[in-house]
Amino acid sequence: MERPTRKQRKMLLIIGITGAVYLSFKFLLPLVIPFLIAYGIALLLKPSALWAERRFRIQLKGREWRPSLGLIGGVELFFIFLLLGWAVYAGGKRLGIEARLLCENLPELLERLDVWLTGACYWAERTFHLQRGCLVYVLKDMLLDLGRAAKNSTMPFLAVNSMTIFKWMIQVTVITIILVVATVLSLQEMESLKTRRDRSAFHREFSILSSRLVMVGNAWLKTQLSIMTLTMIICSLGLILIKNPYNILLGIGIGLLDALPIFGTGTVLIPWAIFCFATGSWGKGLVLLAIYVICYFLRQIMEAKLMGDKVGLSALETLISMYVGLQLFGLLGFVLGPIGLLIIEDLVAYYD
Repeated sequence: MERPTRKQRKMLLIIGITGAVYLSFKFLLPLVIPFLIAYGIALLLKPSALWAERRFRIQLKGREWRPSLGLIGGVELFFIFLLLGWAVYAGGKRLGIEARLLCENLPELLERLDVWLTGACYWAERTFHLQRGCLVYVLKDMLLDLGRAAKNSTMPFLAVNSMTIFKWMIQVTVITIILVVATVLSLQEMESLKTRRDRSAFHREFSILSSRLVMVGNAWLKTQLSIMTLTMIICSLGLILIKNPYNILLGIGIGLLDALPIFGTGTVLIPWAIFCFATGSWGKGLVLLAIYVICYFLRQIMEAKLMGDKVGLSALETLISMYVGLQLFGLLGFVLGPIGLLIIEDLVAYYD
């Protein structure tokens, strides 16, 4: 039997490693991702925990006692959650104030919208020589039917999905507890884990995987922070241009929303622009659409460029890997795509 050529062997190697990476991401990663996140958080906490361990010493009955890394990490996590809780509380309080202000101004806004819709209907009736008032009655009936449909569908939706939401909240709570405990234990046992990894028969593969995960994770975090900061600045400047009194607060909020994978700047800016057009504020609506377009292309271009520069891929390779990752793994594929490509390249080079 003829032996396969070098080109054939390399092709089989690429196919095999690509399949192994895909199966690992598809089936194994969901099982271990909380612990990988916990280990990453432990790596971030380690420098400050080591500093605190060296500084804090307590003399007890002639013996010196130092707090463990796990204990210090647990205290740091407590203060981090405390800070996040305060930020959520402050943001929610501010959101409540603005929501109350919106409710106070809602009758005026609805009246302006009603005047605009009525005027649009009368204009259409004159243009198409329709009976005066017919479109107003049709629109009124449509809005009433829409309100009744929303009212009738709200309660069944809540009844059907309330248990699902409750289960989801329990799962989030359990995963958060596991994440905190795993972070503390990872910080406590980090050196022993490294020793066991170095002694393993697969230490080279573990080294490749860990180095790539750290590199891409670090690059992704820096990229998102850079894009989020620029988005906040652009949104704040645009809102200053339309003389919005909450320009800084809204700019920061839209920038934070853009960092979330499901939402983005369009969640706020597009409905806001449509409302401005509906109420006759064409200038404000055009500025809001311009902000959205700028932020959209900023994210698409910078995400591929910065990620590529930091992980060693070209902008086109990064964009292709992010798109393939999106198709295979959903929103998480934006990160898994470049990671998978780098792991495949490294393992192929190692085994070849």
